[in-house]
Amino acid sequence: MERIRSADFFRPDNQEGIEARNEVAALAMEDMIDWMHGGGQVGIFDATNSTRKRRYMLMKMAEGNCKIIFLETICNDRNIIERNVRLKIQQSPDYADQPDYEAGLQDFLERLTNYEKVYEPVQEGSYIKMIDMVKGEGGQLQVNNISGYLPGRIVFFLVNSHLAPRPILLTRHGESLHNVRGRVGGDTVLSEDGELYSKKLANFIEKRLKNEKTATIWTSTLQRTILTATPIVGFPKIQWRALDEINSGVCDGMTYEEIKKIMPEEYESRKKDKLRYRYPRGESYLDVIQRLEPVIIELERQRAPVVVISHQAVLRALYSYFADRPLREVPDMEMPLHTIIEIQMGVTGVEEKRYKLMD
Repeated sequence: MERIRSADFFRPDNQEGIEARNEVAALAMEDMIDWMHGGGQVGIFDATNSTRKRRYMLMKMAEGNCKIIFLETICNDRNIIERNVRLKIQQSPDYADQPDYEAGLQDFLERLTNYEKVYEPVQEGSYIKMIDMVKGEGGQLQVNNISGYLPGRIVFFLVNSHLAPRPILLTRHGESLHNVRGRVGGDTVLSEDGELYSKKLANFIEKRLKNEKTATIWTSTLQRTILTATPIVGFPKIQWRALDEINSGVCDGMTYEEIKKIMPEEYESRKKDKLRYRYPRGESYLDVIQRLEPVIIELERQRAPVVVISHQAVLRALYSYFADRPLREVPDMEMPLHTIIEIQMGVTGVEEKRYKLMD
């Protein structure tokens, strides 16, 4: 379909426009239902859905297929609204070919006026209303007819999330003796290079966060991350068991060559599907992702910078979440030693910088 930019398309008396938008909405909903039938658990249907008629159409389509929860965000802060409108004009593909910013702005404001003429607050079915919660403080959260595990987790996530800009710094521990020897797991101390990295990391953190007095340092409970954080001073340190490396079970302390020789079937099973493969008496990547949920919720809740010093598998999962990478890519995500990945969270999305402190 040709991209439509004119506000006339969204007029409440433009019957042709209404039919076209409903048709596209129905096609998108059908795609999402197909995805749900294929094993999807939570889908986000991103649309205005500003009238009862549209919402009832979606509820009808969902009957017997999936549960619908409407999420309505209400913002009364004119500064935030104006900022969001500017971002829309600058970033939306609707206005990519519009060189005149003022013309694009006028058109979009007319589009908003057309929506306001027919807007009906959500009052039907299951819904969550977020009122003036953009800043993550104050505001209200209204919940209606929400039950079950997943809907409850969605509410909990929304309560704790916000768009206040803040950096999250991810780094693996300094090189350990097991890294040198090519052995998985374990709880060894740092090598000489690992100790050098811990000092370089401390210098970097001191300079990068010198004006951030409320920043925190998070590590796992394994000594190689704790030792990496030891030279960092001036910030509180928190140990998370959920940040421990993937549990390699009976393979702990072995090299991959030893696993291949002694346990060839396990070696091949892991090679075939690293995401779902679970070490005997250990964990899979999917297990790691599941135990990271409280860490992710807490990271979303934080308003100050956080430095996370953890392990390869864990950081692959955390990075993939914030970078919005597909689940299938998690086990092969590049996560080199002695490198800092800075993720900047904010209203425009996620920006990333990488700092390699050692070769």
